[in-house]
Amino acid sequence: MAEQQSMVQPNPRQEGAFNPGIGFVDPVFESQAAFRSILTALSEPGTLLDLGPRMPCPAGLFPATATFLLAMADYETPVWMPEPWQQGEAGAWLRFHCGAPAAEPGQAAFAVGSPAMAMPSVADFNPGTDLYPDQSTTLILQLEALEGGSPMEIEGPGIPGTRRIAPIGLPADFADVWARNHKLYPLGVDLLLAAGSRILGLPRSTRIHALDPRA
Repeated sequence: MAEQQSMVQPNPRQEGAFNPGIGFVDPVFESQAAFRSILTALSEPGTLLDLGPRMPCPAGLFPATATFLLAMADYETPVWMPEPWQQGEAGAWLRFHCGAPAAEPGQAAFAVGSPAMAMPSVADFNPGTDLYPDQSTTLILQLEALEGGSPMEIEGPGIPGTRRIAPIGLPADFADVWARNHKLYPLGVDLLLAAGSRILGLPRSTRIHALDPRA
């Protein structure tokens, strides 16, 4: 319940104009801690991880998303986000802190979106190349919550046997979309689901099976 309530107000801050200078209090320590958590999320798919205390962040972005971008983005990592975010607080904040240029989906190192907004298909983002599969897009998808939804079973590298996840807010055709992405392996998009200050990783190597909600 606490997480679902946090989704109602994802960007806590004082009333009035947003200060784009607000970021990490201790940039070195906080970025290193976030980087370790992000690596863990992608190396242990389906594991819920908290990126730390909720921080003030621009309209549109959850604390987990803002923390990811502060830790990972820079002037060499083009970022795609929906046009209203790119032209609003989120884009100004990202440029101020990271210098990350805006990008079309196929050229994005990172992408941020939400099923609640119009956004490209997973297939429109950069899957990497045979020589450089690591240069694919990492997509951060903001959801209502990471628990309490329809269950899915995941398996693959980093998962002992199988693991169940149940995020709320994924598109109805997500399992099919992800199956097509997985077939591209070792190419393909890596995915981080975000809600509040928490993340859940689904790298391209992960297989996903929808389950009966009654299971």
